Amino acid sequence: MASENNMSCARVKTYTASKIGAIERHNERKNNDYGNVNVDPERIPMNVHFKDPGDKSYMDILLAMEESGEISRRGLKADAVLFDEIVFDVNTMYFETNGGYEYAKRFYQEAYRYACSKYGERNIVTAVMHADEINKAATDELGYPVYHYHMHLVAMPTVKKEILWTKRCKDPKLIGTVKETVTQISHSKMWASTEPLLDENGKQVFRKNGKPKFRPSYSVLQDEFFLHMNEHGFVGFSRGKEGSTAEHLSSLEYQIRKDRERLEQIQQNVKEARHDFQFAEEIDKTLEEIDGTGKRNPLTKKVSLSEEEYDELTALAKEAVTGRELIADLSRSKEAYKRDADYYEGCYSDLKRKYNSLKEKCKPFLDALEHFPDVARKFIETVRDLFAKRDAAEKAERERIRAEKEKEAAAKKQAAMERRKNRNRGNRER
Repeated sequence: MASENNMSCARVKTYTASKIGAIERHNERKNNDYGNVNVDPERIPMNVHFKDPGDKSYMDILLAMEESGEISRRGLKADAVLFDEIVFDVNTMYFETNGGYEYAKRFYQEAYRYACSKYGERNIVTAVMHADEINKAATDELGYPVYHYHMHLVAMPTVKKEILWTKRCKDPKLIGTVKETVTQISHSKMWASTEPLLDENGKQVFRKNGKPKFRPSYSVLQDEFFLHMNEHGFVGFSRGKEGSTAEHLSSLEYQIRKDRERLEQIQQNVKEARHDFQFAEEIDKTLEEIDGTGKRNPLTKKVSLSEEEYDELTALAKEAVTGRELIADLSRSKEAYKRDADYYEGCYSDLKRKYNSLKEKCKPFLDALEHFPDVARKFIETVRDLFAKRDAAEKAERERIRAEKEKEAAAKKQAAMERRKNRNRGNRER
């Protein structure tokens, strides 16, 4: 049975020639800093390529295929969409409970096969499973490192396009007939939906102008991906929510949800510890009362008891024979319960502070993603561009420093050669 918390995701993003570099650096781990995405650099070698671009950039691959005639950009604008990126994903704990890293490799190998049927393997530029992004909430909960496995797949969306003979053709019989068929890059045509949109009664939905509505193509993608994986033996998760704009935030949402659960558990532990501490304290008071029973003669050191005190003390002594170990444990538990209460109070305060801080930081973005997804996506793209520009500036600065050092070293080497020549010339003259 599928867990409601384990939902699949097949999220599509589009990239132009000017934007593809940023996601390439992220996917292929070409950046210098990954602190913002919880990447463990030591785990980068564990990332798995089902399609490896090698030492070529994504654009290099596209240009090579265009030059060989395998694909065409004929008629496209300079800012046209050239690449699709699909992020295939399921919640972290789905993989952790099914075998972790090895299971994830098998899962995404099959997801790659599905993508090949969608795009054609030749049109896929890269397909890499990231196994190096740590899930901090799951790690804290389980007490050992837990990683969020997901796959980034970049492909060129193409359709077959027939090129017709125009009126310029010298042979009138050929005008309007097929001149050639090319594989044209076209995201809009590849993702044009043809599946009718039905209402709750199963009837076709129409627009105000009478034209039929079709199901969003990305929703169809979610269905296809979920069914494909189920048919190939990968079960135990649910299809991504229809219309959700936050499917790839599963790791973040998981951490927030787990933090909330841990807060509730800590509150319960504090409540239980306080109750047990109160009970142990009452036992302690009873023991103090027993110690104060009777009157002690300071000279003879003898203790005199009233009949009532004697009967009570005798009864307590009999109970002590059978309950001595319990009393000892409860007495020792007093300080332990107090320490536990103090510890849970500290944990609760610290975790509540962290949770409130995380919630406050994430709320504007989650709200924007829910109500203004296009604006949120543009913001993310802007931030990625800023990081890309920063990386480029840092790289340029490193190159400048390296060039200066090389120039300085060359100058020193040249000066040394000149000095040797002068010395040799002086020796010959002497």
